[in-house]
Amino acid sequence: MAVPSNTFETFDAKGNREDLTDVIYNVSPTDVPFTTGVAVEKATAVLHEWQTDSLRAAAANAVAEGDDATTDAASATTRLSNSCQIMDAVARVSGTQEAVNKAGRVSEMDYQIAKSSLELLRDIEFNIVGVNNAEVTGSSGTARELGSITAWITTNTSNGTSGSDGSLGNTARTDGTDRAFTETLLQTVLQSCFTAGGDPDCIMVGAFNKRAISGFSGNATREVSAEHGRLHSAISYYESDWGMLEIVPNRFQRAGDCLVVQKDMWAVAYLRQFSLTDLSKTGDSQRKQLLVECTLESRNEAASGAIWDLSES
Repeated sequence: MAVPSNTFETFDAKGNREDLTDVIYNVSPTDVPFTTGVAVEKATAVLHEWQTDSLRAAAANAVAEGDDATTDAASATTRLSNSCQIMDAVARVSGTQEAVNKAGRVSEMDYQIAKSSLELLRDIEFNIVGVNNAEVTGSSGTARELGSITAWITTNTSNGTSGSDGSLGNTARTDGTDRAFTETLLQTVLQSCFTAGGDPDCIMVGAFNKRAISGFSGNATREVSAEHGRLHSAISYYESDWGMLEIVPNRFQRAGDCLVVQKDMWAVAYLRQFSLTDLSKTGDSQRKQLLVECTLESRNEAASGAIWDLSES
């Protein structure tokens, strides 16, 4: 259809305002289930230390009437440690960008710092559960690095062929050959945790192995709810012979790991909580540094377990 002559259209106009919504949409995930699920502790030195202990094995115990008391052997506690790791994000914004009228935020610097705080939270989670990292004590010019959870869990584990456990946070584990995740593997590790004295309450897995758990048969019968038109195919809790565990998917952990965690036996220890510092100006811009310094505290890894070397896709 022809446009009538002399019709002034948007194509001819020079002064129409842009249509830019005043909202910024961000789909990047910010849920950090391990960091937010475990305890928060205070560190007071770059090498954070704590102690663990255990009771002797239960034994037959009968004392003759009137007998002299015999002194029992005493055992020392175990002293453990992990290094505090510094993580930061630095934002730099020009004076002009801070002054102009912006969509979706009033202050560019405030917006960048808000983004950076979420990014650092993700970094903490990733450094604890997303890497296989041995502790690095650091030196002049060399950054300290915390020993990740993969270097701590050793008592109740299941490894693929050629896989082996780490040790005390300062030796990384050796990854083995991937295998399919089965309910038998999970039950074996849960039994081992129980025998060792643990009471794990959380199973943490990546996306692919969350689907694998939802496929476990157990003793459950799946049903279709005709009333609501829903098929319930996901499992959010696993009721084992040794208790109920929440199943938590974690986007940031290693895809081939299944962590069986007693959450109160882990903590994130902060030497420095999130802090914001103005950096010196060198021209027509401002810089701010957001910084956090923390480490992973493994209060007693024998309460938890892990199934390593699982298929990732």
